[in-house]
Amino acid sequence: MVIKYASLPPVIQALLAGIFTWFITALGVIFLKRDINRRILGASLVLLSIELLPYALSFAAGAMIYVVIEELIPESQAGENADLSTLFAILGFVIMMILDISLG
Repeated sequence: MVIKYASLPPVIQALLAGIFTWFITALGVIFLKRDINRRILGASLVLLSIELLPYALSFAAGAMIYVVIEELIPESQAGENADLSTLFAILGFVIMMILDISLG
């Protein structure tokens, strides 16, 4: 015997809808609890690493400059002193940045 939801009295319909809503909410809390813990951990790691962000970005920028000099400028690798030319190019860039920041 199948009872149709529409044929039930309104009070029973409301009771069944409330029970269904409670069940779905309980399932959501159970399954999302792990996800919320991960999000809180991720947010706290971001807040802790905010102090290190400028240093990490400057390291990444330096690595990009190194790769550009080593790989994309063929004249810098043509002679015997390939490492020396890369070192002086990076040193020149550092001096240029110091002057840019100090003179503004």
